[in-house]
Amino acid sequence: MELWDGDAHRGVATLAWRGDRIESVESASSDGSVAEYSVIPGLIDTHVHMDASATASPVDWMTWPLVTPSSERSLHVVAHARHAAVAGVTTLRDLSGSEVQFSAARALETGLVSGARLRVHGAVGMTAGHGDLFVPPHYPHRAPVADSPDECRALVRRWAREGSDGIKIFTSGGVLSIGDKVGWRNQTDAEIAATIDEAHALGMLVAAHAHSAEGIDIALAHGVDSIEHGTGILPRHWDTLVERDIPVAPTLLINDAIAERRIPVSDEAAEKARDVVAERDANFAAAAAAGVRFVLGTDANGVMVRFGDQLEELRMMRTAFDWTSERTLRAGTSDAADAIRLGGVTGRLRAGLSADFVVVRGRPWVDIADLDPGNIVAVVARGDLISGALPST
Repeated sequence: MELWDGDAHRGVATLAWRGDRIESVESASSDGSVAEYSVIPGLIDTHVHMDASATASPVDWMTWPLVTPSSERSLHVVAHARHAAVAGVTTLRDLSGSEVQFSAARALETGLVSGARLRVHGAVGMTAGHGDLFVPPHYPHRAPVADSPDECRALVRRWAREGSDGIKIFTSGGVLSIGDKVGWRNQTDAEIAATIDEAHALGMLVAAHAHSAEGIDIALAHGVDSIEHGTGILPRHWDTLVERDIPVAPTLLINDAIAERRIPVSDEAAEKARDVVAERDANFAAAAAAGVRFVLGTDANGVMVRFGDQLEELRMMRTAFDWTSERTLRAGTSDAADAIRLGGVTGRLRAGLSADFVVVRGRPWVDIADLDPGNIVAVVARGDLISGALPST
């Protein structure tokens, strides 16, 4: 089989692993013919939301988490992680987690259940902000919010104690939140500064939800580690994003789906998404040409974007950014791993790293269209064969 290791094509090679670790990657002899199968690293989605129903039966995605016990919801998180792994996505980062995702992440990490690796960020947002407007106003059981610098620091510390891998903040409104506008400010400079300072002091990354240009201004001014969505990226942001090598998760597919009403959404959400898509399409190509670092981040929740639709997102990224297939594949593997501090764990096929890889028909670094569900032959995540069968040659 041919091997693409996350950085470059290495020709025909053999990959050996023991347990959950790659033992060796070595060149092998070739007769000069094009191999039928290739091996690539497992994909990494840096922006997902796992707390949604994983059943095939249609449910209302907003009310389901409100009426389903957390113990039951954690099983759905595991099911999503399994669905993702079967599609070749072996690492996921949930942005806005809780005990539901923390419990599932521990079960996956210890091998109690098999599926994609899960990293979880806790959210620090304000009352009536984007993160708070998914719940009816008078519903008593709400996710925590923070409304002063001290409350922000306390909430960061609480998430750290509960096992969070990072923090998510909001510097603009959102598309699916109810009753706000994309351009609304979320929290004050003092609150955001306190959150980021506390998170960095505790060694945690900070991801900033930012649709508006002003939201990106705020996020960059306070030193965030990633921009989520990034709709309003303008030339004034390019130098800072490039100099700091800050990753941006573009979430293309979900905003298109909402704007075009391929999924049931409110009139308000569809209108906001149409505006977001128009602004994004005007901004992203030039930003990519300027060297802005876009990585795979889909906003998948299993309902609007399924776990497995990451393959389609990559194809959309190739077109939107006018990339080569290899550059696109890197954005979903090695660069995505580096973006969330997992470059020493996964994202590449090297001795000592996690045995996370996908066997496919074709050569997706040459033509990303080869990375299609019908071409996936086998998926191995942390050394376990998740789906398919490994070919003998």
